[in-house]
Amino acid sequence: MIKQPNSDYCFVCGRNNPRGLYVTFYDNGRNEVTATHTIPEAYQGYPGVVHGGIVAALLDEVVARVAMIGDPHHFMMSVKLEVKYRHPIPTETELTAVGRIVRLRGRLGKAVGEIRLPDGTVAAEATMTLADVPAEILASANLEALGWQVDE
Repeated sequence: MIKQPNSDYCFVCGRNNPRGLYVTFYDNGRNEVTATHTIPEAYQGYPGVVHGGIVAALLDEVVARVAMIGDPHHFMMSVKLEVKYRHPIPTETELTAVGRIVRLRGRLGKAVGEIRLPDGTVAAEATMTLADVPAEILASANLEALGWQVDE
């Protein structure tokens, strides 16, 4: 598995965000991104259950990161994210998030993802339409200032 970069202050992957999730992502070099992570109680909606917005944020990140497979500087953003919540997701439980490429062609793409419970049950799933980040935004991006790097 190939470790993907993190930034400093991204809510999901940021290593220095005091309120972030601190998730680390890996890809298989072909078509899939994965992360194994435990969501703390601080991010609950109902007692002991991860807030749905946190679930959507994790899915948004793992699914969009499929664009970076083979090129950690190929940034795409969500155009449409559809989430289906299948089962309550418990806090303080190791989860597996997976994103898979359906189609990446030109400046648009489609990908899917899921969050699995420890027993393999799919607790939430997502479908996403992605688009390349506009060139004018990338032109002004300073990846070094963002802390965009693979942590050892």
